[in-house]
Parts: sequence; C-alpha cells; structure tokens
Amino acid sequence: MNIREFLEPVSYQELRKVDAVFIASVACVLVLGVVMVSSASIFLSETKYGHPFYFMVRQLIYLMIGLGFGYFMMSVPTEVLHKYGVPLMLFSLLLLILVLVPGIGKTVNGSRRWINLVVFNLQASEVAKVCMVVYVSGYLVRRADRVRQQLMGSGMPMVVSFLFLICLLLEPDFGASVVLIGTVIALLFIAGAPIYQFIGLVVAVVAALGVVAVSESYRIKRLMNFIDPWADPYNDGYQLSQALIAYGRGEWFGLGLGNSVQKLAYLPEAHTDFVFSIWVEETGMFGGMLLLCAFGFMLSRAFNIGQKAMRLGRLFQGYMCFGFSILILAQVIINVGVNTGFLPTKGLTLPLISYGGSSLIITLASLFVIARVDIENRRIEPELDKDEKRSDKERMIRETGDA
Repeated sequence: MNIREFLEPVSYQELRKVDAVFIASVACVLVLGVVMVSSASIFLSETKYGHPFYFMVRQLIYLMIGLGFGYFMMSVPTEVLHKYGVPLMLFSLLLLILVLVPGIGKTVNGSRRWINLVVFNLQASEVAKVCMVVYVSGYLVRRADRVRQQLMGSGMPMVVSFLFLICLLLEPDFGASVVLIGTVIALLFIAGAPIYQFIGLVVAVVAALGVVAVSESYRIKRLMNFIDPWADPYNDGYQLSQALIAYGRGEWFGLGLGNSVQKLAYLPEAHTDFVFSIWVEETGMFGGMLLLCAFGFMLSRAFNIGQKAMRLGRLFQGYMCFGFSILILAQVIINVGVNTGFLPTKGLTLPLISYGGSSLIITLASLFVIARVDIENRRIEPELDKDEKRSDKERMIRETGDA
C-alpha cells in the first residue's frame, strides 16, 4: 500500500460541511477546558514553578499537538483503520506490557501507567481504549452472524479484553478497566448479541470487578470513604470532603472565575481529576450544567453520525463512532460521579478538560475520526440517492411495460 492509500486529505469545502453542532460543541468544550485548567492550576503553578500559567501553557501545547494529530487521523480513510484493526490492537497491548517493564514505565502516585516521550508522558491505557474500539468494531463486521447467533461469537472480544484487563489491573488502573470492559460489552449489545449473552456478560464482569475491588485494602478504603467521607475528613476522606465543600461554596452561580478557595492547596489534584469541582465552585451549578450540556450536544451528534453511517451500510464506521462516544460518555459520568460523591474515587480524568497530554491528544484524535466518518457519509449519500433514483426509474419502466 502506498502513502496515497494511507492518507487522503480532506478539502476545505468538505471540512466546512462537517456537522456544525458537533464542531461547535467540541470547540466549546476545548475552550472551557483551557479556562478550567488555567484557573484550577494557577496557585500550584505559582508555588511550584514560580509562574502562574505553567500548566496552562503546557495544556495549550498539548492542544496544538492534539489538533495536529487529529487532522492527520482525519486524513486517514476509515477503511485503513478497518484493515489494520488487529495490528492496532496488538500495538496497544504491547504498550500496556511495556508500561509494566521497569525503566520504561513511569510511576506516579504508586501507579505505573506512563511512558516518557520527552514532550509528554504517554498513558498507554488511553491508546488501548481507542485501539480496542477499532478492533472490536472490525470484529463485529467480520463476525456479525456469529455474534448474533452463537455464544462463542462474543468470545474473542472478551478474551482480548481480559488480556487488556490483566495489564490494566497490574498498573493498577481500575477506572480504565471499567471503561474499557463496559464499552466492549455495549458494542456487543449494539451489534445484536442475544440478550442472555449480554446479561451474562454484565453479571460476570460486575462480579469479577467486585472481587477485584475488595481484593486490595486501599480499594476497600475508597469504598468506605465513598459511603461516608465525613467519617474521616482529614485523612482517607479528605479529597472527597474537600470536593463537596467546593460544591457547597459554588451554590447556583459560583464565586466568580478565579475565586476558588479549594484550589489553594486544599483540594488535591485540582487541575486533573477534580477540576470539575473547582469549575462548579467558581461558576456554580449553572456553569456545571453548561459544561455537561456541551458534552451532551457533542456526544449526541457523534451518535447521530454513527447512526447515519449504519443507515448507509457502513457498519464498521457506525460501531466505531458509537464506541468512541461511549468511551467519552463513560469517563464523563465516572469523573463527575466521583467529584460529586456518587461514585468511589477511580482516578479518571475529565475528557478534553483535565490537565494532561495523553487523554487530550487521544480523545481529540477519536473525535477527528468521527468527523472523518461524517465527511465520508456525505460523500456517499449523493451516490446512493442517484442509485435509488435510477432503480426507481427502472422499476417504473418495467411496471409500465408490464401494464
């Protein structure tokens, strides 16, 4: 295959026709993300690096890299991703294994999840999640009948998911494990797996994750803190109790942008895992709902693009859009749930919002792929309309002749 088959740049005219609501909502979330990271990290930046915008500048650099890489991915025909789904899955599995190798994987806060790429630390689980979606989407097209009719039809995706799960739990990264397994099961259900298989998989996965959750003492502590963070607000329940204080201070309209008190070394990870709490403290319930609505518009349009691809007979592209959307949706639900005390602490960032290079770059790449699907849909629609009109005309001629 030559380079022209790998890359097919999108023209400016085609780019202008991409779903306007989708593009606007993505842009809105990105802008809010830069503002939130800037505000939430300003105190830490000043005290640790002597510059108030240290994290903001780095986040902007990550954003530029993400936009560049995203445009590159948008220039790749989706059929290329379909063809190379298995190699991509194997590559991401290799990354998960390399993370566990001493000297290659970088340990932060007791978890070995990153590979140092000099410019930024690559979080292997972020790559693994999107590559797994590409692989499963292709599998569901190649083995469509088997998935719908046989118990073993769901076997291969679950076996591969189990290998990923082992690597993720060894890091450990319990949150990414939940998101990845949940997305795979959701795709199997969308593809038409029998309901008894779906229920059986859900029960088995919930039971397995439950056993894993109580197998380590620190996870049990997290569960207890989730139930009652005020029982030990200065030790194990400190982070969640400080997040809840931020919500209480924000009320309906917040303290004003930049006026958060909790970011002044009270709330740990204020610019990463708990950036949503700082945002609500400064902009109130109104600001929190605005951000969630932006996510809602973005994901609803992404699902719509996937549905259109399915109607056009482009199953792989449809499954891929659904998978990427479910990944983002699951992370938003879990992050906001953790911030508000509805879910135990998982260590998942808020996509496109929290500080960090890997999540921002990989998530942007997946969104650009969705935009590519929309462009390809629009290319195909006129041809299908012509074929339908030609078929209708031929049918009318035949019916007239028979009459």
